[in-house]
Amino acid sequence: MAKPSRRGVCLVISAPSGAGKSTIAQALREADPTIFTSISVTTRAPRPGEEEGVHYYFRDMPTFRRMAEAGELLEWAEVFGRGYGTPRAPLEAALAAGRDVILDIDWQGHRLMRQAMADDVVGLFVLPPSLEELEARLRGRKTDGDAEIAARMKAAMGEMSHWPEFDYVLVNDDLDKAVAEARSVLVANRLARARRKDLEALWPVAG
Repeated sequence: MAKPSRRGVCLVISAPSGAGKSTIAQALREADPTIFTSISVTTRAPRPGEEEGVHYYFRDMPTFRRMAEAGELLEWAEVFGRGYGTPRAPLEAALAAGRDVILDIDWQGHRLMRQAMADDVVGLFVLPPSLEELEARLRGRKTDGDAEIAARMKAAMGEMSHWPEFDYVLVNDDLDKAVAEARSVLVANRLARARRKDLEALWPVAG
């Protein structure tokens, strides 16, 4: 088997709930089937149509915490009483094989990913065009009541204060434009010199 021409990019997309990070991440995956899909571990109950090992790995909270303590999760968090985490082994194998990985996780997960694999992670933060638009999007889902929306808006204010920790920032005021900008970030980082170890054997390097 031929060696990969480069190491994969781990693009971490973060945003407050409702800003569009999951939609952008899914659009990138659908446009490029070579992108590795990392399946998260969660402690929440499966929703209708969700399958074990396809959408999530469903675990109870004690098991989830044991996995985190054993180093089996690259990043993890407990959000609104539910645990979410990224399994280490499959993601590391994908990057080594030259496959890109896209994670849509919160700023705390991004910080943990930076600590775990600083050379691989590229951080992209997605901001809404305004707080009014963010609230309108949350209400448009018709899945949360007023109290939960208020809690999400309060959390969003804290989350958005962390955008300076990321390598790139975009404002999602137009979904097609936001997806194109996110793809530009991914493509540019595929060409980063640090990921092109294969070129050192082919082309002379000034001493």
